Amino acid sequence: MSTDRQTIVIEGYETVRALLADARLSSAPPDGQAGFGGRHMLNTDPPDHTRLRRLAQKAFTARRVAALRPQIQQITDALIAGILPRGEADLVGDVAFPLATTVICELLGVPAADRTTFGDWFTAALTPADAPDADVIVSRALKALNDYIQALVDAKRGSAGSAGDDLLTALVQARDGDDALSEEELVATVFLLLGAGHETTVNLIGNAMLTLLTDPGRLRLLRERPDLLPPAVEELLRLDGPVQHATPRIALQDIAVDGLVIPAGSRVILRIAAANRDPGIFAEPHRLVLDRTGPTHLAFGHGIHHCLGAPLGRLEAHIAIGALLTRLPGLRLSGPAAGLRWKPGDFLRGLTALPVRFTSGLLGPGGGER
Repeated sequence: MSTDRQTIVIEGYETVRALLADARLSSAPPDGQAGFGGRHMLNTDPPDHTRLRRLAQKAFTARRVAALRPQIQQITDALIAGILPRGEADLVGDVAFPLATTVICELLGVPAADRTTFGDWFTAALTPADAPDADVIVSRALKALNDYIQALVDAKRGSAGSAGDDLLTALVQARDGDDALSEEELVATVFLLLGAGHETTVNLIGNAMLTLLTDPGRLRLLRERPDLLPPAVEELLRLDGPVQHATPRIALQDIAVDGLVIPAGSRVILRIAAANRDPGIFAEPHRLVLDRTGPTHLAFGHGIHHCLGAPLGRLEAHIAIGALLTRLPGLRLSGPAAGLRWKPGDFLRGLTALPVRFTSGLLGPGGGER
């Protein structure tokens, strides 16, 4: 735990977990400031958070997510079929990004022609504050995203007579119904779901594959023991998850924790990545243990802000990692891991690209390699 003026950073697992669920910490921006992307469930407190989450929750029920499995498998298979003859690929740009983008856009009802556009805007919107011209880049990206989402909302509302069963249609109907979802909340909620639904999943798949490719023994074991895939995904989330810390909280009152008093009004940063490697909780915390048991990682958060899309992210990771290990023989990094580049910023952790090589092949009958 360290302090810097009125910012307090907490890294211990038990304390991070407890404070993630502590109502004395507010997720709402201080002094009436606008939250990143507008007013959505990630930067609101109950009762508004409860209402916003309830509306979006309908898209992420266990039944609805499970029903997506065949479609996710089909998308993954098609992406791998596209790279297989080449013998080399970028697992981020050629597989993880298009997979995550297509799935969340299908869920929300975003037109296919627009699906490659918003990814660049989100990347620009996440430009670190210390980067050259960051304010201008972020401002332009946020405006482009807001205008685009507003146009999508208007189009859905204009075709209400033939409304589909996608989430965006459901949210528009809630906006115009008894739930009283404001226009600002509607646009912000779509912003959050589009952004979180693709960026974190891209990072999850990329980080996980890098970890496995730099640990040949574990990679080989996972190929031989596909039954280990579910616990392996949880371990990969713990070891190198896509989110480094929770969104900042504000202390609503003095909070005594770990022998320190967090003063009211302090900004609190809960370091999820550090908590997931707490040596007092996880034996050999920096080691990949495919069948690790014990305390649950915090990669998806904890408490009322626990990641809404966690089941979908897990499913995409299971399918993508399993397919990559199975369908790409001789899979290996194209160069040293030390030469890979990471996206800038300390909130999300993800690779800009993951170049790999493998034994090229052609698709045989039934979609198998030959």
